[in-house]
Amino acid sequence: MTKSLFASLNVVHDIASRSAAMNMAVDEALLERATEPTIRFYQWDHPALSFGYFGRYADAADEARDIVRRWTGGGIVLHGEDLTYSIVIPASEPAFSESSASNYERIHNAIRAAFAANGKYVELAEGRDAALRRPRTAQRAVPTNNCFANPVSSDVLINGRKVAGAAQRRTRRGLLQQGSIQGIDFSNGFADHFARELSSQCHKRQIDNAILERATEIAQQKYATVNWLRRR
Repeated sequence: MTKSLFASLNVVHDIASRSAAMNMAVDEALLERATEPTIRFYQWDHPALSFGYFGRYADAADEARDIVRRWTGGGIVLHGEDLTYSIVIPASEPAFSESSASNYERIHNAIRAAFAANGKYVELAEGRDAALRRPRTAQRAVPTNNCFANPVSSDVLINGRKVAGAAQRRTRRGLLQQGSIQGIDFSNGFADHFARELSSQCHKRQIDNAILERATEIAQQKYATVNWLRRR
């Protein structure tokens, strides 16, 4: 049994279905005010599409969905039926001193273990290049109708098909990983099992009003604006 990534972990099941802009803003607000490792599972009030910070708006513009540019990198991801999560690692947390690639792999190993507990055999994609080092042009190689077409190192695969991927953002305050897991049975406790693989000490939390107020500001000033969406 491998050592857990976190000694303690706050677990947020965000029961509110939020807009794409607000979902991105909540994640940024959590990172901005992070004091403890936190995982947030969340939903979308409309079918949505997110694309990475370095992506081109033109590659996503034809989708009839709620479209948002993420603060993290990576390619196009369709949301609505996936399990979407974010993990915030404060700079004061020991895991923050590990490489981003190492954290990416360890988080995906926790996802692999959660799949295994539900009777599904999965594996991690091999390769030495971490997902967050993907070339900026990689967005263009991901077709809008197949968001998980291009697995990179440590992505989660079932029979060679990518079922879990993520992207990261590192700041002086901490590390944010935003991920999507496809083909999940939401009734079998997968999310909680995933969290327990990250830490044996999980504590259920709610998003407080201060975070939501700050997220509303960020959404209005950034994620919901045309300038942010079409910056590239």
